[in-house]
Amino acid sequence: MSTTIQPGVANGEIAQRIPAAPLPPLIELQDLSVRFGKREILHSLTTSLRGRSIALLGPNGAGKSTLINTLLGFYKSSAGSARVFGYDVGSEIKKIRAVVGYMPENDAFISKMSAVSFVQMMGELSGLPADMALERAHEALFYVGLAEARYRQLGTYSLGMKQLAKLAQAIVHGPKVLILDEPSNGLDPSARQRMIRMIRDIRDGGEMRIVLCSHLLRDVEDTCDEVLILKQGRIAHYNKRFLELETYGANADFTEAIEKLGCECAVTANRMKMILADGIETRDIFRLAAERQVRIRRMNFRRDTLEDIFLKAMES
Repeated sequence: MSTTIQPGVANGEIAQRIPAAPLPPLIELQDLSVRFGKREILHSLTTSLRGRSIALLGPNGAGKSTLINTLLGFYKSSAGSARVFGYDVGSEIKKIRAVVGYMPENDAFISKMSAVSFVQMMGELSGLPADMALERAHEALFYVGLAEARYRQLGTYSLGMKQLAKLAQAIVHGPKVLILDEPSNGLDPSARQRMIRMIRDIRDGGEMRIVLCSHLLRDVEDTCDEVLILKQGRIAHYNKRFLELETYGANADFTEAIEKLGCECAVTANRMKMILADGIETRDIFRLAAERQVRIRRMNFRRDTLEDIFLKAMES
């Protein structure tokens, strides 16, 4: 899918392309509540999510899937509002579905259909003309690595292949945002790594933003730059981007300049760990580094911090 999917940046490398402007809000929640009967599942959620790749974290029953289904219009809110790319979930759901690709946690296949026929059908349901949907289906299945198996019936696929087919149908129409619900669930280590690499490639291609729903911290660390943690239907923690830089030539002046932006920093030898403040993008860090002739060798997500934040959120 050359118009929507581009090769990304390998793990641990820094993208050479720097965004020209801050990203607009992807998801905006204002006192959003969802009730099933007398039971309230989501309780007055209020936040604005702007990251390139956003994670929804939380234990089973925290409300992650309920939030996703509400954003997709499958569940109605009982109070408050939600927006995706500025479109209101209550009144503009068709516009939202046109720009969203959704990979569900559970299988939703017609087992006797071939993969290419299924992905084509999903493309047509997303608004593509039949000929274009077929062409895009072939491209999507090539992209996820199912080229040789695309004419096989989906019912004959292994678990890993089914996950890849679900990813293919989610990207076939070239969405602006990709919602992934437990994409690596049940995969063996090699299949999981392959899935994570593709998610990173899509993220770094710059044309799709990602919402990843997962209970696996490692998946989040490998792919996401912004985290929303839910607990019992409430926001337990909202973490802005957490970064670790390996630098050459950094000094106290560079650290002070970053802290003046409102970021929290910790420095050890040639490594800097930080949490970016509201409104601060990675391009701002690159700009400060260029001004002070500091070389950024590597950028990673902070693994220990995410685990600490998650455990603390679960204790509160």
